[in-house]
Amino acid sequence: MSSSTFSAASAFKGPAFAGLGAALFFALGATLIAFLGDADGRPPVARQALGPAPVVRAEEVHTAEVRRPVEFTQTDTEIEPSLSGAPETFEAPQPEHGSDPARAEAEHAGQTNPEALVAAPLAGLTTPGPSGPLPSIGPDGTRPDQAYARPWHGDPNMPMISVVIGGMGLNRAVTEAAINDLPPEVALSFAPYSRDLQSWIDRARAAGHEVLIEVPMEPFDYPNNDPGPHTLLADATNAENSRRLYWLMSQATGYFAMTNYLGARFSTSEPALEHVMTTLEERGVAFLHDGTGRRSTIEAAGDGAQAHWGIADRVLDEDPSPSAVDDRLLTLEALALQNGSSIGAGFAYRSTVDQIARWTEGLEARGYALAPPSAVMARQQAERGGPARTASAAENRH
Repeated sequence: MSSSTFSAASAFKGPAFAGLGAALFFALGATLIAFLGDADGRPPVARQALGPAPVVRAEEVHTAEVRRPVEFTQTDTEIEPSLSGAPETFEAPQPEHGSDPARAEAEHAGQTNPEALVAAPLAGLTTPGPSGPLPSIGPDGTRPDQAYARPWHGDPNMPMISVVIGGMGLNRAVTEAAINDLPPEVALSFAPYSRDLQSWIDRARAAGHEVLIEVPMEPFDYPNNDPGPHTLLADATNAENSRRLYWLMSQATGYFAMTNYLGARFSTSEPALEHVMTTLEERGVAFLHDGTGRRSTIEAAGDGAQAHWGIADRVLDEDPSPSAVDDRLLTLEALALQNGSSIGAGFAYRSTVDQIARWTEGLEARGYALAPPSAVMARQQAERGGPARTASAAENRH
């Protein structure tokens, strides 16, 4: 409150006017907190938006991105997302000093769940980096994208479909539902700014899900639409983008691939994208693009880097209503029939998780094989004539 306002209030005499002044003071303070935020509160920890559904063509894919900017803040209750915007969030619990109950829970689940993947990190698959441990190819040639992939033993003659759900780790209720309710073949992609990121990844792997980490990339309307402080930029130097990429890669371990978050403008720069994919290839990490941007540029960058890469065929929940998600899932089936395999990318909406869980129940009876994205990417890599990659190392460790 300003000094002039305070003087005016103090000029009133008598109990009635004093009470009225106190009430006005309280109301004004509450209004300021409501609109400007609590000065003692924490700032938002991440920003999340949902890109558009790509149109799969032989050459170009639309380059515009639909923005749904959201401030992710701490809250006490789970709020169901509206259909017109991205979900509110609940941060993952912060472990007590000297203990990590989430990691302990994941380790226990890994001991009792036959679908569990081996706990990360694996010996020999990390090296020190400027911001923490970085993934690396082991002395025996074992690659992280093999060792941390989910083994798959399905029928290769069936049309294969894989699904990746992104934005994990920002909304506790939806992340837990995805980990617990979805089949282990469904992969989970985690935001690098998620609180307690490694514990979330440990829980996902203990439930059998293979994991990806999201790489914020420059959208067309950057910096108005800012994916975060470590966003890779189309016009930045390779050294600067490498510095930011190393930070992102060192935030956790146990992921088999990285995937873009936004990045329509970044994906128009073949040299910048090729540099990123070359860096990942040198460290034995695969790259999955969500399909937004120029498909031909993404393909050229991947081939130029001689990397293990893939492109999703559809974003499943540009419209997160259940009927719209169902329609996109049916499109995945049609694409798998046509091409032998397909990959769908979704976001951390509760409606997306629920519809995918229902859809997978009868998938095999309809003649389709649900497979982890590592398996579909390996199949597509072989069809392109690229270097053959299998999950043999992961199978040996499973």
